[in-house]
Amino acid sequence: MARVQPPAAPTAPKLNISQQKITRGIDRLNDRISELEAFDLNSVRNGPTAELKGLEVAIKDTLVRCFGEDTSTYKDLQSAAVLAIYPRFRTTGTPIDYSGRIGKNIGRCIELLRQGQRVLKEDLADYEHEHQTTLKGGPHAEELSRRVFVVHGHDDGSREMVARFLEKVGFEAVILHEQANQGRTVIEKVEAHGDVGFAVVLLTPDDEGCLKGGTPEPRARQNVILELGYFIGRLGRGKVCALKRGVLEIPSDYAGVVYESLEGNWKQALGRELQEAGHEIDWNKVMRS
Repeated sequence: MARVQPPAAPTAPKLNISQQKITRGIDRLNDRISELEAFDLNSVRNGPTAELKGLEVAIKDTLVRCFGEDTSTYKDLQSAAVLAIYPRFRTTGTPIDYSGRIGKNIGRCIELLRQGQRVLKEDLADYEHEHQTTLKGGPHAEELSRRVFVVHGHDDGSREMVARFLEKVGFEAVILHEQANQGRTVIEKVEAHGDVGFAVVLLTPDDEGCLKGGTPEPRARQNVILELGYFIGRLGRGKVCALKRGVLEIPSDYAGVVYESLEGNWKQALGRELQEAGHEIDWNKVMRS
């Protein structure tokens, strides 16, 4: 007759906490470790003191805050809150020096708390990896908006060329002057229609300008520079692509940032930028457009 196997002991769950709480937990454990390392063992030569008991309480409270009382990690680390050894006397009545034994307990406790820090750091690394996967369009990523704001100056040909390309590869091009005014100022319209997943900024030589007393040089319209900064702030630099035509002055604050030339292979470059921002790109459409 087959023997009935006893049911396996239930495994305590792992606590699921936020990135902020993980970081705070690492700091709390570091505080307890610092307190243990600074503890004066001479104060416990004759046995536990109120200060030592206070450390035990603080350690237990920190472990509960970091991991939760019903988790497997807490159960593995809870003995870190046991520091005290209570004094006994020899038959001669001479008290024992307990500082050495308590010192060993403190060393064991520090190692357990460091193990807790390693667990939290691994959880933090997992969280950051999952977050990056989400940003790049992983399996749990939220669907990105395929609306792309096109910032432009007076070069209507470049504006239409870029807008039509975006539409051919499956995006909705948002062009400000095509949107209803509804009594709003330009910046109010930008804010109202700025809920996009990406922005393309056309730097074309529509204006001239220079330092006082200098020689005028071609530059983009001032509204284009304003909106470039706006969308970098709103979306992040990785979701803004600047396309440049001809030779023109680039704002010093933008110097060193990569932009693509409209005289070059800008379609493939823009496609790569959109893909890196997390969008799915049909490269057959890009090549045919």
